[in-house]
Amino acid sequence: MANFARNAVVLGLLTAVGPFAIDMYLPALPDIGADLHTEPGMVQFSVLALFAAVGLCQVIYGPLSDMFGRRRPLFVGMVLYTIGGIGCALAPSVEMLIAMRFLQGVGACAAMTIPRAVVRDLHTGPDAAQLMSLVMLVFSVSPMLAPLLGSLVTEFAGWREIFWVLAGLGVLALALALTALPETRPPEARIASNWGSAFSNYGRLLADRRFLGVTLIGGFGMSAFFSYITGGSYLFIDHFGLSPIQFSAIFASNAFAFIGMAQLNGWAARRFGLSRVVLTAATAFACFTLLLLTLTLLGRESLVVLWAMLFVSFGTLGLVVPTSAVLALDDHGPIAGTASALLGTTQMLLGALVTAVVSLFADGSPLPLVSGIAACGGMAALLAWLTLGRRSGRGRGGNTVPAPAE
Repeated sequence: MANFARNAVVLGLLTAVGPFAIDMYLPALPDIGADLHTEPGMVQFSVLALFAAVGLCQVIYGPLSDMFGRRRPLFVGMVLYTIGGIGCALAPSVEMLIAMRFLQGVGACAAMTIPRAVVRDLHTGPDAAQLMSLVMLVFSVSPMLAPLLGSLVTEFAGWREIFWVLAGLGVLALALALTALPETRPPEARIASNWGSAFSNYGRLLADRRFLGVTLIGGFGMSAFFSYITGGSYLFIDHFGLSPIQFSAIFASNAFAFIGMAQLNGWAARRFGLSRVVLTAATAFACFTLLLLTLTLLGRESLVVLWAMLFVSFGTLGLVVPTSAVLALDDHGPIAGTASALLGTTQMLLGALVTAVVSLFADGSPLPLVSGIAACGGMAALLAWLTLGRRSGRGRGGNTVPAPAE
């Protein structure tokens, strides 16, 4: 049990590196735009650049972690993350900021991909769901702390100092990986792993309708949250007139809802099965987000209503996101790194695409953001019923497709 808790803390802290890079500078977006003399849309592209980098580079980190073990690719990623943070702190223009954010994302995606593979190396089924939820507990502290810390740094120092803090976080993550993360991919398990087998396994995974379905369920859930991350600061600060610290408190409350519900995953998976948990939670997410859209269309766009409905909606994602990831990887233990990479790439690129579309329609009112979140909720529920609806009670997690060979 002690090792279980230690692994959860270590993996959670490593996984939080990426979200800290996203969340910590959100309250400073208006200040960045003013200081660099650019439009809000250009500053938002610095968020999308990190999303795109994390999505694209996971297809490389996954096979690398299967071929060379989990630790070495993680070390390289943390070095790149640190360099990217320093580059952002020194950026003289928004174009350079976007480029350095992309590099920071290239490094961050190692810490967002490899821990999922480590979880699958260690556990399957409900035990994996419990460990993944504990990882998410540590990981999800970042949306509560990062915006508040970013607000304080911006107020007392400036937005550039945020990236110096993030660079220091990269150094700490590298030290943690060097000293506290065991190698869970032994040399004998790497023998059959190479780029040829990686591309072959990517093909097999893409042909696995169940893997893709479960991946997209979590992907649309994450896309809703990504849209909120990108547009939420402008909506709450500019439209509703909140201060950066007040916005940080609202942002933290929604993260708290996600954390609290995620801790039920281990119990719920043992009681009802992984598939039924995802199916029920995705359906609830769709219902709450569609209700929010209806209220917004009816003109009930008050701060309290928006806050309350997002709190409940994102709470259901605490049951959808970690459990769907476990379902996607459960059948693919021998290639957990490759499967985790494809899962992460698909979800991040989908999140970047949805966020870009929502940003195009942004007009300062809640409707574009709420519409995007509701659309994601509807797609997640539809895919859940198509993928899991008829087999939600079958077996430990409803998995029936054999794992691809290395």
